[in-house]
Amino acid sequence: MLAYLITLSALFFQTAWSQSSGSCQAVSQHISVPPYDNYFYSNCHSDTQVVITSPLPDSNLSIIGPRLIVAWPAGNSGICTFFQPQNGRNGSLGIALARPLSPVYKNVTGSQYPYVGVEGVLSFNSSAVLTIPILGSVRTIRDFTEGPSLLQPIIQDAINITTTNGTGATLSRHWLDNITVSSFSLVPQQNSGTNITIHQQNKTISFGAGDYTFSASFNYPQLTQLEPAQVLNTASQNLTQQNATSSETTSLSFLSYTEKLLAGAWRFLTYFGRDSTISALLLEPVLSQGNGSATEAVIGAVLERINRTDGSVCHEETIGDYATYLNLQDNITSTAPGFTYPMIDTDYYLPVLMAQYFSSRPGRISALLSRQAGSIDVQNRNLTYANLTLINAEKIMNQTAAFAQKQTAANLIHLKSDQIVGQWRDSTYGIGGGRIPFDVNTALVPAALRAIGQLARTSGVFPNNTSVNVTAWRTLADSRATIWEENTLRFFETNVTSATAKSRLQHFVETATFYDGPTNASSLPASGNITTYAISLQGYDNLSSVDVMHSDTSFRVFFVNASASTPEAQAQETRFINSTANSLIRSFPAGLMTPQSMVVANPAISGSDVLIANFTNAAYHGTVIWSFQLAMMAKGLERQLGRCNSTGSVPTWCTMPSVYNNVKKAYNVLWDSIEANSAQLQGEVWSWTYSNSTGFVTTQLGDLPPPPGVGAGTESDVRQLWSLTFLAVKRDMNL
Repeated sequence: MLAYLITLSALFFQTAWSQSSGSCQAVSQHISVPPYDNYFYSNCHSDTQVVITSPLPDSNLSIIGPRLIVAWPAGNSGICTFFQPQNGRNGSLGIALARPLSPVYKNVTGSQYPYVGVEGVLSFNSSAVLTIPILGSVRTIRDFTEGPSLLQPIIQDAINITTTNGTGATLSRHWLDNITVSSFSLVPQQNSGTNITIHQQNKTISFGAGDYTFSASFNYPQLTQLEPAQVLNTASQNLTQQNATSSETTSLSFLSYTEKLLAGAWRFLTYFGRDSTISALLLEPVLSQGNGSATEAVIGAVLERINRTDGSVCHEETIGDYATYLNLQDNITSTAPGFTYPMIDTDYYLPVLMAQYFSSRPGRISALLSRQAGSIDVQNRNLTYANLTLINAEKIMNQTAAFAQKQTAANLIHLKSDQIVGQWRDSTYGIGGGRIPFDVNTALVPAALRAIGQLARTSGVFPNNTSVNVTAWRTLADSRATIWEENTLRFFETNVTSATAKSRLQHFVETATFYDGPTNASSLPASGNITTYAISLQGYDNLSSVDVMHSDTSFRVFFVNASASTPEAQAQETRFINSTANSLIRSFPAGLMTPQSMVVANPAISGSDVLIANFTNAAYHGTVIWSFQLAMMAKGLERQLGRCNSTGSVPTWCTMPSVYNNVKKAYNVLWDSIEANSAQLQGEVWSWTYSNSTGFVTTQLGDLPPPPGVGAGTESDVRQLWSLTFLAVKRDMNL
C-alpha cells in the first residue's frame, strides 16, 4: 500500500525574482504517486506541470519506463522525453528531481511572446540514453503513450539537436505554425564529470550518471489563471487556508482560467465540455459566481464552442500545434482551433447548469447572455450567448419529441450513427458497444427538459422575436420531462432470480482473469429476484442489453428529483432506488463495493463471458473507481434522502422503512469507503489487484496491462477537475 499513498510536499512556497516585467510570486505543489512524481509550478508568466516517471522494483517494465513530461495549459502544449539505461538492464535506471523547479522567462528578439517554462536539476543513477523526444503538443504525447506508439514524421523530423555550453544538448522544434518553438536542454552539472554525446542520425543523446540541469520553454500566448481566492466564492475562502483542503484549492486553481476550466493534468490540459459542466454542477456551493468568475468561465467556454448549425455542445477542443497538424491533414494551412462533437450527453448538461446558476444569480442573465460570441469559434460570430442558448435548447426539444409521443426503444436517444462512444464512458468497451446509454435517457434528458422549462419561465434568458415558440416551453418542457422520467427506466430494468445470480457469481470467480476471491453471494436474498439496470441497450455481440451492474445510477439520483405521478411510476422509483442502494451495500462481486470504494462497472452477474473479459480492473471504464462518480452518487443519495423530509410530495419509498433504511445505509457505506480512500480522491481513476494472500491492493490504472483488444493501457491523471468536487460535496452527519 505504501507505494500508492499520495504524499504532498512543498504545497506552497514563495519566491521572488526580478524580470523585465517586475517581480512575481510563485506557487508550487509536489504530488507523489509512485512511480509518478508530479510537480506543479505557476507564476504570473506561465503555468507548468512536470511529471517524472521512475520505475519501482515491482513495476511492469513493459508499461512503466523512465520518462520526463513537461505540460503547459497554454496551447495544450508539452515536451516528453523517454530514457533507457545505456548499459544496465531494463529497470535499473532511476530519475529524480534534485532541485525545486524555478522559472524560465526570456525575451528573444523577433519573438512576439517571451519564452516561458521551468528549469530544474534531474539526477540519473546510471548512464542513460534519451531515446525518444516529443515536442509540441500534449495531444501528440497522449496519442503516442495511449495509442499504437506511432509518431508523425512531419513532427519528429523537425526536431533539431545542438550542443549547449560545450557539454550539454538542446532539442528544439519549430511548430507547424512556423512561429512557436519548443525547447528542451540538458546540461551536466559541474560535478558530474561527463559530457553529453549527441547522435544526430537517430536524434538521441547519451550521457553518464549524475546531475543535469534541464530547461523546458516555449514562446506561445499564455492563459490567465484564476488564483484560489478567485476560483472560490466569498463564503468558501477559508478552504484555501485549511490543511485538509489547501492542496485541493491549489490544484483547482491550476486547472482554472478566465478563458475556461481544464479537464485534468497532465493528459487533458484543455477544454472538455462534459468535465467542466459536471464539475461546475457539483462545485456549485463553493465556486465563484459573477463577472470574471469560475462559473461564468465554464458557461462562457461552453457557449463559445456550440455548433451553431445544430446546437451541439463541443466535447473537446483541439488547439496549438495539434490543431495546425489536423488542419494540414485536411490540406488546410491554418492554426485555427478545432472542435469535436461526437458526444450526445454533453448537450444536456448546459441548460441544467444555466438554470442552476441563474436561479441564484438572476442579475447576471443580461450581462452574460448579451455577450457577442465568436472570439473562440469564428463560426459563431454575429451570435450572442443568448442565441446559442436558444439553439441548444431547441435541439433538445426537437430530439425529445418523438419519445414523448410514442414510448418505444427506437425513440430513445441513441449514439450518433458514426460513433462508438457518446457519453462519459468514452472508451471502446465503456458501455459494451451499446447504442442507447442508460445515463442519457433516464437522467440527463429529463433533467435538461426540467431546466429548459425553468429557463423559459425566467425573463431574459431566451431571445424574443424568434421563430421558436419559447412561451410554450414553459409548460411543455416539464410535461415532457415527466414522460421521460417515468417511461425510460423500464427499458433498462433487468431481473434475474437469486439462484441464477449466485450461479453466475460462481462462474465469474472461476473464469475471471483478475479476481478469484469469494463470491459474497451470501449478501443476496435467499429467493426472489435481483433487480439491476443495463448500462446500455443494443450492445456488441448482438446483446439486446448490456447487463453490467454500474454506477451510472448516480446520474439518476443526482439529476432526477421529481415526484412520480402514478402508482406504477412510484413502484418503479422504489425498485430503482432500492436496487441502487443494494449495489452499494453488497461487496464485490455481488455488488459494486470494494475496499477501494465503488467500482463503476461490474460484469459478475451478467452471465456473459464477453462482458467479463472486457470490463476488467485494467479497463478504463471497467471494475475501477472514478472519483467524480463517488461524489455524484454521494450527493445524489443525499438529495434523495432529503426528499423524504420535504414539505411537498414525498416519494412512496420514504414511507417504507425497509427501503428508506436501505438507502440510508448505502449512503453511509459509500461515505465510509470515500473517507477510507481519501488519499486517492483527487486523482482521475484508480484500480486494484486481488490475490488470496494480499486481498485487495490499491493499484494505479497505468500500472496494469490493458484488457484484450485494447492497444495500450491508460494512465490516470494525478489531478482531475471533476475529482476536486469533494471541496463542495461533504458528508451529511445527520444521515
